[in-house]
Amino acid sequence: QVQLVESGGGLVQAGGSLRLSCTASGRIFSCDAMGWYRQAPGKQRELVAAITSGGSTNYADSVRDRFTISRDNAKNTVHLQMNSLKPEDTAVYFCNVNCLVSTEITLETWGQGTQVTVSS
Repeated sequence: QVQLVESGGGLVQAGGSLRLSCTASGRIFSCDAMGWYRQAPGKQRELVAAITSGGSTNYADSVRDRFTISRDNAKNTVHLQMNSLKPEDTAVYFCNVNCLVSTEITLETWGQGTQVTVSS
């Protein structure tokens, strides 16, 4: 019922920047929490950053002060601006959204993931 389109991953040198975007579409009334997770090879998926519909944010300690999450509620879109990238940021990044699809049902949806590779 909710489709996600992610964009913005790629290969960048250490110290560079990338911007990830994720747009939710479908029968959506509104979206509450939206966020980004990442999973590196051999590691568990971890929260990178999240933002509520009111704009409250939460960041992993490892990315605080380097990454910025933002959203456009009218477009059901969430962005992740990643600056000062490090090789340890290399991972598949997944968009995660929680959207109201009826008057009583909130649906959690995961994106398919976008690869971010940071070379040293």
